[in-house]
Amino acid sequence: MAMHQPDEPQPVPSALPYTPEPPAPSHRLRDAGNLLLMVAGTLLLTLAMFLVPIDTVEQLGSFGYVGVFVLTLLASATIFLPSPALGAALLAGKAGLNPWLVGLLSGVAAGLGEITGYLVGRSGSDLAMSTRLYARVEGWVRQWGVLTVFILAAIPSPIIDVAGLAAGAMRLPFYKYLIACILGKTVRFIVVAWVGYWLAPVFE
Repeated sequence: MAMHQPDEPQPVPSALPYTPEPPAPSHRLRDAGNLLLMVAGTLLLTLAMFLVPIDTVEQLGSFGYVGVFVLTLLASATIFLPSPALGAALLAGKAGLNPWLVGLLSGVAAGLGEITGYLVGRSGSDLAMSTRLYARVEGWVRQWGVLTVFILAAIPSPIIDVAGLAAGAMRLPFYKYLIACILGKTVRFIVVAWVGYWLAPVFE
C-alpha cells in the first residue's frame, strides 16, 4: 500500500515592485487651472482696490497703519481664496502712508494670518493634501525647509497656503515657519507699498 506523500508547499510569487502611475494630463491641467484662477482672483482684487477713487483713498488716513494691519491680518487668514491683502498695501502706498512701515506691518499681519494653514496641516486634516500640487510643495518643504516658506511667502501667489499645510503636517518647528513667513511677506509688501506710492501721482 503506497503511503500518501504530503503536498510540498508551492513557492509564493514575489510581489512585483510598485510603480506609480504617471499623473493624467487632465489632472495636471485641472490643478494648473485652479492655481491660475486663484492667482487671477488675487490680482483682480488688488487692481480693483488700487482703482478706488482718490478721495476715498484719502479717508484711509482715519484708519492709518492700524487699519492696514487689521485688514491684512483678516485677509491673510483665508486658505485657497483670493485675498485683498496686496490691494490693502497698494492702497496704503497710494494714500501716502510710509511704504516701509506699511510693508513691515503688512508683513507681520500676513505672516500671523498664515498660521491658519499651519494649524490645519498640524491637525492632520487632509485638506488639499491629495492634490499633486501639495505633493510637489511638500517635497520642496522637505528638501529646503524654511527657505521654501520664505520664497513662497515673498511671491504673490496662494501656494504659500499649501506650504503652510505641508509645514504643519511635517511638524516643522512653528517659530521657524512663522519667522520665515513674516520675513517673506514683509519683502513682498514693502515692494507692493512702494509701487502704490510711486504710481499714486499717475491716478491723481
